[in-house]
Amino acid sequence: MNKQSVLIFKLPELFKILNELKDHLDFNIYNFTEKQELLNLNKKKYENYLVLTNLQNQIEEEKFQLILKKLPDSIHSIVEKINVSLIKQKYSEQSDIIIGKYSIDINSRSIHNANESLKLTQREVQIILFLKKSKSPQSIENLQKEVWGHNFNLETHTVETHIYRLRKKIKEIFNDDNFLISKKNGYTIN
Repeated sequence: MNKQSVLIFKLPELFKILNELKDHLDFNIYNFTEKQELLNLNKKKYENYLVLTNLQNQIEEEKFQLILKKLPDSIHSIVEKINVSLIKQKYSEQSDIIIGKYSIDINSRSIHNANESLKLTQREVQIILFLKKSKSPQSIENLQKEVWGHNFNLETHTVETHIYRLRKKIKEIFNDDNFLISKKNGYTIN
């Protein structure tokens, strides 16, 4: 699992201290001194980033921000605040993943549209998310490897059975035959 990233803005002493402890932290740290450099940053390369700064340097345009109001503070307290903020952010990001006309909440394992909601199993969530990320239809063998984590063949029809049940549930609740599509070269999300 990739570590989350904390982008430390205009707190050089704090960066120096955390950098000495970096092998013991559950997140990566990066130092920034220029606002424009931080705003222009391609944040997609940082997994669940969080900007850490103080009241004087807060960035209004930045929504993922932890503002330290009381400095000096113990390093233990600061690390704890960072970890809590990263957990909250990850929870929030997993609460509303848009897939076409549906929204998936990984935390509650449910899929819903404007009118209906459906509980999913953990495996069904994994199947949907994997197919959503995929640019092309995925074969049964690839689903076995990437979703089930097996490099060898599962029980003959395990993948097909899961897909069949998921499609049936989607059809019953949402009356949608076109969400999960079977093509000759594999499965895809429409």
